[in-house]
Amino acid sequence: MKSTAKFCLCLSLSLNALFGQTNTPAASPAPAAGQTAPAGGAGAAAASSSNDQLLKRVDDVLWFTRMSDIADVDKSEYTSLPPTRARNPKAPGAVNPIIVHAYTFIPKNLDRTKKQPLITFAHQGVHANFDTSDLHVMRELIEQGYSVVACDYRGSTGYGRGFYELIDYGGREVDDVYLSTQWMLDTYSFLDPKRVGMMGWSHGGGITLMNIMEHPKTYAVAYAGVPVSDLVARMGYENESYRELYSAPYHIGKSVRDDIEEYRKRSPVNHVKDLDTPLLIHGNTNDEDVNYLEVEHLIQALKAEGKKFEYKIYENAPGGHYFNRTDTKMARESRQEVYKFLASYLHPAKPPQ
Repeated sequence: MKSTAKFCLCLSLSLNALFGQTNTPAASPAPAAGQTAPAGGAGAAAASSSNDQLLKRVDDVLWFTRMSDIADVDKSEYTSLPPTRARNPKAPGAVNPIIVHAYTFIPKNLDRTKKQPLITFAHQGVHANFDTSDLHVMRELIEQGYSVVACDYRGSTGYGRGFYELIDYGGREVDDVYLSTQWMLDTYSFLDPKRVGMMGWSHGGGITLMNIMEHPKTYAVAYAGVPVSDLVARMGYENESYRELYSAPYHIGKSVRDDIEEYRKRSPVNHVKDLDTPLLIHGNTNDEDVNYLEVEHLIQALKAEGKKFEYKIYENAPGGHYFNRTDTKMARESRQEVYKFLASYLHPAKPPQ
């Protein structure tokens, strides 16, 4: 145990030197669905949050070490919109634009004299972050010749309680991701603004849907895997601890029963009339997280509006919610379908065969 603690301390000091110190919050954020609050009071809560930030830094190192053979990797900061709410709007900086972290991946030996396509990636999770569980997807995208931007939008974990409590599910976190696209295009002149695609799974799929419906002229194509689509329905089948994430004072602040319209406003299914981007949707009938009824409702709504889109529903595919992100033959074939769909609009240097 002593050797492990010593290793963690050395690693923490090294990571602090590499990435800079992050302030430790006074208390940890509320537990996510399926988790319990740490025992031991405020001290244990603060330690839990500090550990969360340390794990984030460790994972950042993995991005650099495991992608450096095929991509130039960077982690940058840009400004987004101000918080949706402030406890004291007159306090210094309370209504300043927030600072968002973005990961960028640019293929090595990319011909920067020619315009190149871009993928905007939205990570999954109500309170989660962009981590190396998606490393295989990033490698597959880079190998095709895509540059990629993936931001840790407001509410993401690993940046302390203050950033965690900025969450605005279906609201300004959608803006954070959209502005990461604009920041990337402004920063790298070789990227083609007419060849921008977007993709994400789960909550990232929901953010993808909201982005292309709010900014149809920005994205040439999109993929939404097992996307959160209908928050009103979702609150009906999820457990109480999950519903409490949304009704927390720093979030929506009301239950779906108390403000149905607010939940509808944040649901992609209620914005399908605005779809004008080529779209591929994947769902799975045995999804244990995003129940198939949400994806089904989305598909029905799109059809009712006469929208052109593509979709595929997998029947009881192994892996449930994670079915086509695993390292199995079926999952790889499913991702190949995604990549072929994206490539037909974005034309990367090495499209899948």
